[in-house]
Amino acid sequence: MAQAIHRFLLVSILLLLTAGTLTAQSRITWLEGQVTVTRDGREADAAIDDEVFEGDRISTGADSLVIIELMDGGESRGALKLRSGTSLVVESTEGETSVELLEGGLFSRIRRLAAGRNRNYQVRTPNAVAAVRGTEFFVAFGRQVEAEPDVWLCVNEGSVEVALADSGDSVLVNEGEGINILAGNRLTDPKFFAWTRDLNWNTDPEAGEVADATDLDGAYADLRDFDYD
Repeated sequence: MAQAIHRFLLVSILLLLTAGTLTAQSRITWLEGQVTVTRDGREADAAIDDEVFEGDRISTGADSLVIIELMDGGESRGALKLRSGTSLVVESTEGETSVELLEGGLFSRIRRLAAGRNRNYQVRTPNAVAAVRGTEFFVAFGRQVEAEPDVWLCVNEGSVEVALADSGDSVLVNEGEGINILAGNRLTDPKFFAWTRDLNWNTDPEAGEVADATDLDGAYADLRDFDYD
């Protein structure tokens, strides 16, 4: 499935953020288990306080997680939390900051800072564009039922507008709702799912447990309660 994922035109999730790119101002603030960073073709074990640079590929092993704090001028602008079995690439293009999710699940918790200091933040996964109006959302790869894997998204705070890149079809996903992007090219209707609240959204180890033990397979089965025909 990993090889198939690389062939896709990946999803963009847009969110207004502070100026500056995801560079050495960003750093790893917490990790559990096996976390690696691949930079310039070299893989190394990650450690707390390691800086994060554009082009880095960050991966978590089984029963592992990592939290990356996004910084701007010494001020925290949010955090990314990677579940176990997740891999993403930090990348940036002119006028925006982006993260390419290759597998697994990613929590994004973004703070809005002063007006006039904003820029786009993107999480990319297959074949859609999701414009984020809120601050906290979760994206994960689901099962591969058809030729390409599904992707699902749920929102904890605010709302997210998801649009398919090819057809332009779109849907607004509000707080507490989840959707599925079927084989990367079809959207389900947003629905309220109890498990979106049960996900561990915490990105602050001082506030309590940060590991998310949600049964995503069971949650995903609930999301897939629709007709594929």
